[in-house]
Amino acid sequence: MRIKIDTSALRETSSYHYAIRFLFGGCITAAAGMIAKQWGPVVGGLFLAFPAIFPASATLVEKHEKQKKEKIGAHGTVRGRKAAGVDAAGSTFGSLGLILFGLIVWWLIPYHRPVWVLPVATSVWLIVAVLAWYIHEML
Repeated sequence: MRIKIDTSALRETSSYHYAIRFLFGGCITAAAGMIAKQWGPVVGGLFLAFPAIFPASATLVEKHEKQKKEKIGAHGTVRGRKAAGVDAAGSTFGSLGLILFGLIVWWLIPYHRPVWVLPVATSVWLIVAVLAWYIHEML
């Protein structure tokens, strides 16, 4: 599978589905804030790293793929699960990059200005996530 940007999915998704993602992401963030208040910012920060939108996104991806297949008269359960699996793989690779992003910011921010640290950390995140995807595809 080639990595590409497909904006057609933005038109296919209803505002209701965007609202579900937004609400779920907000709930995860609020829960991380409550955890931080109870057990401190270090523990709360770990929960903020949870990909807040992923659970809602994975279920919506599965549902959309299943509906597409059912429109043409096929059973779309397997296709939906595979599409959700691809979404999960992408989230995993993005999370690997996010871990390195956090480590780089944590390591460099005390010694350098944020205006330099954040672009470097963001570049590393992007490179690691894309490289992980390519390695996964080669195996």
